[in-house]
Amino acid sequence: MSTLFIEYPKCTTCKKARKWLEDKGVPFESRHIAEQAPTAEELRGWWKSSGLPLRRFFNTCGMKYRELGLAAKLPTMSEDEMLQLLSSDGMLVKRPLLVTSSAVIPGFKAEAWEDALH
Repeated sequence: MSTLFIEYPKCTTCKKARKWLEDKGVPFESRHIAEQAPTAEELRGWWKSSGLPLRRFFNTCGMKYRELGLAAKLPTMSEDEMLQLLSSDGMLVKRPLLVTSSAVIPGFKAEAWEDALH
């Protein structure tokens, strides 16, 4: 599997992450998160592979997250409900999202990405 880079091109963190990947010479497939939101099945697989809490896949800084009052709602939602919600709108998903054959990392931290790619 190649490296999948899920981004929102206008996001400054996504731009920084893209530049980092390009500077490192990492081949990747790019996917616009708003135009092609991850499916619930993709998200379930990535979440399970990541070993992270499902909450980490939410873009907690986003307007949509705040508009929906998700900080209060997530603790009472089932995993299936959270996955359906995430798949309903790509802007709810933490970005950028790096998906490799061995790691899934929501958000950009150069050290973590470096470890995942080597």
